[in-house]
Amino acid sequence: MRTNADRLLTQVLVGEVWPPLSDRFAYRVDGDGAAFLLPGMGGVTLGAGIGTPVTGHHADHLEPGLSVRHRDQEADNALQFLTCVGNPVTVLSGPATGATGRVIGQHAYVLVDLPQDAMAEMAPGDRVAIRARGQGLRLLDHPEVTVKNLDPTLLDRLRITTGPDGRLRVPVAARIPATAVGAGTGMVSEYANTDLMLPTATPLRIGDLVALLDQDHRFGRTHRPDWLAIGPLTTGDCRLFGHGPGPSTLLTGPTHAFDLVDDPQASDAASGTQRPDDSEGQRL
Repeated sequence: MRTNADRLLTQVLVGEVWPPLSDRFAYRVDGDGAAFLLPGMGGVTLGAGIGTPVTGHHADHLEPGLSVRHRDQEADNALQFLTCVGNPVTVLSGPATGATGRVIGQHAYVLVDLPQDAMAEMAPGDRVAIRARGQGLRLLDHPEVTVKNLDPTLLDRLRITTGPDGRLRVPVAARIPATAVGAGTGMVSEYANTDLMLPTATPLRIGDLVALLDQDHRFGRTHRPDWLAIGPLTTGDCRLFGHGPGPSTLLTGPTHAFDLVDDPQASDAASGTQRPDDSEGQRL
């Protein structure tokens, strides 16, 4: 795969694990009108990570692993926009100092996956460094495909290749119709992710690559027939109407530029940690 990766720079960004937040009223109301109070965004979330189901948890806006941001708003914007899926992360403070992991995507925070034993020693306020590299990446033999939020070292792990017909061949775990696309539409694709209104029981897992049909994510997330966007599912359950598990955008372009290969095991495998079901499927 010919790219311009040799021309990309690396910037070291710093953030901290942000605590879960709530207002004094606590409860929210789901799409069926039922009140609920559940853990979700922010903090250190154990028991969810690469390979765990995106649904079935008693959670709301589930963010697996570490939820990272910067206290300065403009610095936090840079953290969101410049961090890419697959970027290496090092813990800078607290009992887990020196532990390493990977960025798995963006939501309200930058989401980081570390080994569970390292995360178990972490707490809100612990600082991390992210080696941000990937924005500006281009696939030189596929000018119609726009790359977003992708560390170039992930290309091989994703098994992205040029097919015999010259199209970009990408394995995906599912093809998602445009009717399932919810919150995130209209936002720039370097920020947060696209919430999908998926069934409450789905075989999809955190890290699975999915293709969003009829979506153009070049300059913002919008509906466009005969285009698509591809990315890994980075968040889990959400009870609010119009929200749900969603992918961070990695690739987007006209449908004819892609050769999608249906593969239930297609995963970004960004974290470098073992899946719970490591006996089969794509692994690092």
